[in-house]
Amino acid sequence: MPRVKSNVAHHARKKKIMRAAKGARGARSKLYKPAKETVERAMQYAYRDRRKKKGEFRALWITRINAAARMHGFSYSGLMAALRKAGIEINRKVLADLAVKDMDAFARIAETARAAG
Repeated sequence: MPRVKSNVAHHARKKKIMRAAKGARGARSKLYKPAKETVERAMQYAYRDRRKKKGEFRALWITRINAAARMHGFSYSGLMAALRKAGIEINRKVLADLAVKDMDAFARIAETARAAG
């Protein structure tokens, strides 16, 4: 069996890592081993934080809904319970967007919830 050299593949892998580590400081962007460690760690953070981001957005929406709800005499949980009782199925993302951009529509939703609950 002839010996297989993996020059092209090896250099391609190395180039890919070095390109990904370009923004790092010092040896982390110049030398292969520290660059590889940096990129692997960065990818772990990126993977974790793509999931974490969803929870952070939900917390932001809840904060915005709570602030708008209190302007209409509700607590967050009271508003959500009243909406459920009124049969209004609107998700937190849209409700938070209404609270920020269209206060009149949010006020109408809050009044409908108050009438039902």
